[in-house]
Amino acid sequence: MSGVGLIGIPYDEDSSFLRGAAEAPPLIRDAFFSEASNLWSENGFDFGSAPFHDEGDLETLPGEAMRDRITASIGSLLDRGMRPLSLGGDHSITYPILKAFGPRFSELTIIHIDAHGDLYDQFAGNRFSHACPFARIMEEQLAVRLIQIGIRSLTGHQRDQIARFGVETIEMKDLRDDITLEIGMPVYLSFDIDGLDPAFAPGVSHPEPGGLSTRQAISLIHRIQAPIVGADIVEFNPRRDVAGLTANLCAKLLKEIAAKMM
Repeated sequence: MSGVGLIGIPYDEDSSFLRGAAEAPPLIRDAFFSEASNLWSENGFDFGSAPFHDEGDLETLPGEAMRDRITASIGSLLDRGMRPLSLGGDHSITYPILKAFGPRFSELTIIHIDAHGDLYDQFAGNRFSHACPFARIMEEQLAVRLIQIGIRSLTGHQRDQIARFGVETIEMKDLRDDITLEIGMPVYLSFDIDGLDPAFAPGVSHPEPGGLSTRQAISLIHRIQAPIVGADIVEFNPRRDVAGLTANLCAKLLKEIAAKMM
């Protein structure tokens, strides 16, 4: 694949509790290009001389029409030889994104960083809720492995789902800083910003104390020893942010993920 295709998916129709994540993509871009920092990643990649392809933001449609649009748009990027990096939006967007990856990758591992398992069969009567994407993904066998990191809010139902789908869940209480992520196949990285502790990422709808530090999150990205063929950054809610802290965090993660993908 020849490059990273950045695409904004301003969608939060399937959020529970609070809306606002749909407003995130332009703010993440603004923070990424801000003169407060520079365009060099920690591994030495210069986005000033070799920028990724910015595909802009998708027009928002309701429900099923939006899921179809996401799948088609990501599929088009893949068919053009790009590695999609999606800016959400809530976590419900990951299921239609992976519907584009599934038919194109016979083997795919998902690394999912989050405070929540997002494995509910349905949540508040909605099977496409942002609390359910990985149940749909594993039901449809869109990946052969799902590795979850940083989880710290599992319910009994979600533990049953972990057993049902054979999910490899590393709860936050069990996470070691020397974790190795040597994956023998392509990786899709799904990064929910509430995987970080609210002290580092206040701008989320579902803050869950006891999470990752910013340095731990970056270290996890750097430790992935496999080609990252796609990624998303989701669940930043600008309505909850403080002094742009979470927007800047998202921009930093965008820089490090994109550089790793390059």
